[in-house]
Amino acid sequence: MELIEIKKIDSRSAEALSSLAKSIYVHHYAHLWLVGGMDWYINEFAYPVSKIKSEIEDENCLHYIAYINNKPVGYLKINIDAAIEGGDKKEGIELERIYIDTKAVNKGLGTYLMNFVFDIAKSYQKRYIFLKAMDTAQLAMQFYAKMGYELVGSFRLSDATFHLMKQEYRGMYILKKPI
Repeated sequence: MELIEIKKIDSRSAEALSSLAKSIYVHHYAHLWLVGGMDWYINEFAYPVSKIKSEIEDENCLHYIAYINNKPVGYLKINIDAAIEGGDKKEGIELERIYIDTKAVNKGLGTYLMNFVFDIAKSYQKRYIFLKAMDTAQLAMQFYAKMGYELVGSFRLSDATFHLMKQEYRGMYILKKPI
């Protein structure tokens, strides 16, 4: 049996999280980008150490690294006070990122992490969890549905920010699960 652990991290772990996030991202999402886009996204937009450090220091953000048998294989980013557009931030919690290394897929880690997030939402007395997922990610959508999430909205990533992303991958769904 594999040992799964989830550890909350602080800013001293920003470099480790940056490295892990980039490694996982490349395996799952390289196909989304035009030339130069993925490098921009992982090195300048989403995962530079300075950005991760400032997010970790933000009291509204929680960051966790998931381990299987003491090896880092995934991570979570949770925004404690967050809402779907027009909602009350006191009622919602956002699962902004849930990434799992390809070596750890289909080992129960996704379900474990989703249950972990649900428990966090309950501990903060939230009414719902929401997340955003790519509308082309069929396996992820099936998983989220299995975990009790329902489609509540959609949008497209902006051309201004995501001009290096292929057009066909800019569609996003908003999914919500009641607590």
